[in-house]
Amino acid sequence: MADVARGLFSSALPAAERFAHLLATEGTARGLIGPREVPRLWERHLINCALLGNAIPEGLDVCDVGTGAGLPGVVLALCRPDLSLTLVEPLLRRTTFLDEVVADLGLANVEVVRARAEELHGHRRFSVVTSRAVAPLERLLRWSMPLVSQGGALVAMKGASVRQEVEAARRALRAYGAVTVTEIGAGIIHPPTTVLRVETGPLQG
Repeated sequence: MADVARGLFSSALPAAERFAHLLATEGTARGLIGPREVPRLWERHLINCALLGNAIPEGLDVCDVGTGAGLPGVVLALCRPDLSLTLVEPLLRRTTFLDEVVADLGLANVEVVRARAEELHGHRRFSVVTSRAVAPLERLLRWSMPLVSQGGALVAMKGASVRQEVEAARRALRAYGAVTVTEIGAGIIHPPTTVLRVETGPLQG
């Protein structure tokens, strides 16, 4: 995993290691990360989230909805300094932790916003909206798609049931453009990172 982490984070690896330490200590103490997750922080969380960066083009503004402890938002900010990240999280104890992390790591490309996604509807739009295991797809669409700029996309980390979620939300998905499911990181981590992409704009035909 050390070589993989070095390849993903490059010069930001020391900052990623510091973030892992903060998650394992303060994050655990504040109930943001379960104690059982600490031994697998790198494979299950940091590397998993860093791989999401492969699905996001360069230089975009990204909103991470329901970011929690900063997964994937802080990780993306570390491994993709070309991105501008807005971390949206309604709970004060989480945004307090995130503010401390941003200051500790010196992340100039990160803004922390304490709010529910719906509160930003009509006020903010982003090229990409990300999330990680936040809600079932139909609800996630309601929260996230009003935040996506025209020509942008929802790029969400999902679990093994993603195809069933897509089927269940088929009617809601008709309002949008292309829907794709890809796996990133096969042979690097197990299971690989599953990414759902929903583009703005109605389907043609």
